[in-house]
Amino acid sequence: MHFGFTIAANTTDYRINPKPNSKFPDTLLFSNKDTTRLRVRTIYTQPAPGFAIGLVADARIHDYIRLRFTPSISFASRKIEYTLSNLTRDTFKVFQKTVESTFLIFPIETKIQSKRLGNFSAYIIGGYGYALDLASRKKAAGVQTGGPNQLDNNVKVKRDDFFYSAGAGTDFYLEYFKLGLEIKLQVGTRNLLNPSSNIFSNSIDKIRSRMVVFCVTFEG
Repeated sequence: MHFGFTIAANTTDYRINPKPNSKFPDTLLFSNKDTTRLRVRTIYTQPAPGFAIGLVADARIHDYIRLRFTPSISFASRKIEYTLSNLTRDTFKVFQKTVESTFLIFPIETKIQSKRLGNFSAYIIGGYGYALDLASRKKAAGVQTGGPNQLDNNVKVKRDDFFYSAGAGTDFYLEYFKLGLEIKLQVGTRNLLNPSSNIFSNSIDKIRSRMVVFCVTFEG
């Protein structure tokens, strides 16, 4: 068994299932003389870059199979963009909501490694894990429900998530340590939407997380 640490860059977004034909209240968008009814046409996320730092605990259970525990703290941000239009699609409005998160991530993964060729080997990795969003409580506290200020509301998300991960990488055996380069996908399994009377939340049926991670590991 050996230990190390990791530095990572990530890109995070949501998989969103919108509610069909969601409507925004007229009084929030137009004057009383305007009877135009806008519906939500598309909802999607714009991923943003983030970073993470963490630890590595690696246990060999076979010549080419390892069990890894790599807890980390990860900083991420996404923008949820709503596009609205009327029935004839000649009137459009766009709203963006930013969701920032600070995650504690606890993955347990199995690493299947190739035979070492000189100072190089390749591997695939996959597993399951738990993510805790430390910023979710703060986001929930700042959300209003109903009333004339709904356009300033944010989307409420839950704190806890479970995810599965899969990826691949390479190890380089240097004189004093092992350097690893790894890319993997983490896909959340829970619906993170925290229901409320918020008009932006009401337009969404399900939200699931997704993160692409590029890791550089340093192991003894």
